[in-house]
Amino acid sequence: MFAYFQPFLFMKLRIVIILSIIGLAEYYSFIVVKSAVKNLPTVWKGALTATYIGLTTISWLGLILFRQVNWANVPHLVRNLYIAFVLGFVVGKILILLVMLIDDIRRLVTWLISALIYRNESVAAENAPVIDRSLFLKRVAITLGGLSLLGFTAGVKNRYSYRVRKVKLQFPTLPESFKGLKIVQISDIHTGSFDNHHSVAHGIERIMDQKADIILFTGDLVNNKAQEVDEKFQEIYARLKAPMGVYSTLGNHDYGDYVEWESAQEKKNNLDTLKGIHAKVGWRLLMNEHIVLERGADKIALVGIENWSAKANFPKYGDMSKAFAGLRERNIPFKILLSHDPSHWREQVVKEYKDVNLTLSGHTHGMQFGVDSKWFKWSPVQYLYKEWAGVYTEGDQSLYVNRGFGFLGYPGRLGVLPEITVFELS
Repeated sequence: MFAYFQPFLFMKLRIVIILSIIGLAEYYSFIVVKSAVKNLPTVWKGALTATYIGLTTISWLGLILFRQVNWANVPHLVRNLYIAFVLGFVVGKILILLVMLIDDIRRLVTWLISALIYRNESVAAENAPVIDRSLFLKRVAITLGGLSLLGFTAGVKNRYSYRVRKVKLQFPTLPESFKGLKIVQISDIHTGSFDNHHSVAHGIERIMDQKADIILFTGDLVNNKAQEVDEKFQEIYARLKAPMGVYSTLGNHDYGDYVEWESAQEKKNNLDTLKGIHAKVGWRLLMNEHIVLERGADKIALVGIENWSAKANFPKYGDMSKAFAGLRERNIPFKILLSHDPSHWREQVVKEYKDVNLTLSGHTHGMQFGVDSKWFKWSPVQYLYKEWAGVYTEGDQSLYVNRGFGFLGYPGRLGVLPEITVFELS
């Protein structure tokens, strides 16, 4: 009986924890705002407090009613700024919560120590510091909250700031004819999020500037529906050309699983249309299958599977056994796998397909937020995905997780820029 109710209890517990965090964040944020305006004239104090409460109400209404709003009919500028503002507002309050909790823990520890040491004595007042530490932390909290709000709003302008990352990878089993092979990988285009054909076209130009031998796309061409890829976008994507071809696979968003369809047939038709778009723009879509690439007398294999995730809330349409059918019998020494979700690599590829030399994935977007430098990488997405951006190695196998070409949800990039990856194999 307990086993039956266990998932329900965990769900309820999770809701309670989330609501508690939200409640604490709102409580501390209100305290910090009150502290910030307390020395202002009464009129200003009242106006700013009312503005804060109004913005908070608008933010939560937007989050609660997010799915009920037809965002496609909202002007792009208004939509982008609103979503960026709400995210910055919410993250700012979480930062305020963290800082203020530190102060409360400090005060609790101080009180406990005082209670234990001076149990039967009156405690003399300490010399007051130049600035009260509690006031200092309140100022730190409101500064972080403000920076979060400004950062997420400013990050909107980075949504088309494509970064070319050049990566050299060495593999002892790579055939001689393929040494120096130049690959461009892009992932997670999310066409439905774009609001500027010209900016996307510029990104495609940057890809072509790399003069790759082959171009590989690792899924999520759309957010939900094939109709997002209008004629203009099709013309732009068709500009991608490479001597050895352009190859693609599907991501979790390509199947239309996140919208309601009038019938199963309508959903199937949408996917069929999307597959047709891949073909129309000249991309060879790999659906649980492989192809063999040749240079001179040497051969390597390119394997593409449908979405395969180790996470329960994402679909698992991929079939490696089907994709590998007949491949091992051909004794091809080097294999590249296109698999949208990086959790697939550790869960199945590393364990069961040790002859896959290089896996290319995307999916995480680097959460479009974090610190992404040569010396230090951090993003909240790393608490969900062990492999979330860049190169990972396990024995003789390598995985690369692309940070995504497009964006989803948050219409911007803060610290983690959209990526065009250029590999040189040796």
